[in-house]
Amino acid sequence: MRGQDGFENAAALLPGDIRDAARALPGGLKAGAEEFRLRTGLPPAVLTPEGERGIVQRAVTVRDLDSLLEAATRASAHTALESVAAGFVTVRGGCRVGLCGTVSESEGRILTIRRLSSAVIRIPREVKGCAGGIYPALTDGGFRDALIISPPGAGKTTLLRELVRMLSSTYRVGLLDERGEVAGVWEGVPLFDVGPQTDVLTGADKRRGALMLLRSMNPQILAMDEITARGDLDALRTAAGCGVWLLATAHAFDREDMLRRELYREILNCGIFERVVVIRRRGALREYEVTEL
Repeated sequence: MRGQDGFENAAALLPGDIRDAARALPGGLKAGAEEFRLRTGLPPAVLTPEGERGIVQRAVTVRDLDSLLEAATRASAHTALESVAAGFVTVRGGCRVGLCGTVSESEGRILTIRRLSSAVIRIPREVKGCAGGIYPALTDGGFRDALIISPPGAGKTTLLRELVRMLSSTYRVGLLDERGEVAGVWEGVPLFDVGPQTDVLTGADKRRGALMLLRSMNPQILAMDEITARGDLDALRTAAGCGVWLLATAHAFDREDMLRRELYREILNCGIFERVVVIRRRGALREYEVTEL
């Protein structure tokens, strides 16, 4: 899927006049667009490396957010909200729609989100060649377990997708795509190129999904996005104990930042990963650094 396709898929979810205005934006701005942001009472905006830029002058309404959710889920806003306790939905092409509003809880568990107040649509990008500079360092002497780290929005998922595609020319890769953003599977077919030897599992949490992939597909490398919870660490340990190589991402600025966080410190200290790829963002550009642990 080309970058322009990602923009069009994301723009298609917007309410009519906002969608038309987004499609009329200059080509250069669309090429660098990262997100659409809608907040009730404020004009809709597109996020670029230079910051947010307004799309139209009118304010976003609650009805606009309901319309967006209905387009994303192909269901009524009321029905769709019953199934978005996680705060997001992933739609065709790997577009993730994040939602904010009034949370409904029961016994300490979030049941749903009601009365939406804002939404963000992430624009997925397939950037072939972005991993070319670090691929030799990650595969010299054979691939070894690697963790990709950066702050949110710096390109972890894009780099993970490209590494999976490249590794799949040599290894059997099991891709645990919990939120559907990496491969963008739609009706069983990945809309992004994740390589010829990649098997994709979507919808399962990492702990259960890792076991399913290991038992059913016999991967040589297990790849997964965004390690954020204790169950994700359990999935990594299970996979490492089964003798497969691991490729994953996490939110952190650098190794020192990881050591300040309990979960990530445990990941580093337990020796699961041998290499860390740090992404540093310089405006629209990304710099990648591979270090040994």
